[in-house]
Amino acid sequence: MNSELDKFVISYEGGREYDFDNKVLLNWYPRRVAELCNKGGSLLELGLGHGYTSPLFSKIFDEHVVVEGSSAVIDNFHRRNPNTEVEIINALFEDFETDKKYDVIIFGFILEHLEDPVLVLKRFKKFLVDGGRIFVSVPNALSMNRRLGNYAGFLDDIYKLTQNDLDLGHKKLYSVESLKQEMNDAGYVVERMEGLYLKPFTTAQILSLNLDDKVIEGLCKIGIDYPELCCGLLAEGRIDV
Repeated sequence: MNSELDKFVISYEGGREYDFDNKVLLNWYPRRVAELCNKGGSLLELGLGHGYTSPLFSKIFDEHVVVEGSSAVIDNFHRRNPNTEVEIINALFEDFETDKKYDVIIFGFILEHLEDPVLVLKRFKKFLVDGGRIFVSVPNALSMNRRLGNYAGFLDDIYKLTQNDLDLGHKKLYSVESLKQEMNDAGYVVERMEGLYLKPFTTAQILSLNLDDKVIEGLCKIGIDYPELCCGLLAEGRIDV
């Protein structure tokens, strides 16, 4: 569908140091969404990415549609998840159209890839049922590990994109306030803001500790109440009326 998007598929195929962080974040936030939503209903999800979330969401919602602009990412998803029952529509977010309306729309680590996040947030309001909910997750520039890197002199600008960010096609990082601002500008009321994964050190340092899965789960649970310090942010919003 889009060769410009296809070039980033290599970063979603595995074998990278930051796969550990992605696995933690992308398995944790759909669990949180599931806890906050009633089972059933309809879901419109933007983007396939690493392919962790769609198999989980397909078990939660009765109807699950994913919009993905890269045919290469779609092919990679099908290779890794041949039995997942999810409808995938190959379209750019700016071009997607449907007559359907959905109970929940999820922007899972999508906004940081977009040239105009507010524009996309605005246009997807028409695909949301009255009283419907959106969930938005983004990377947090002010996470504890990035703050530590900045204070230790490893990261000269806390908002600077890392090589991993560039490899993934990220155009920006967020803070709690900037995420709230963009959602407000797009016409949403932010009703919940949570943190995703309180990561105290670098990925390499955490991997070297060989921490038990229960410890990683604990860092995710602690992070719920400390969004300003977490690797990612999870916001829930509704259309402002």
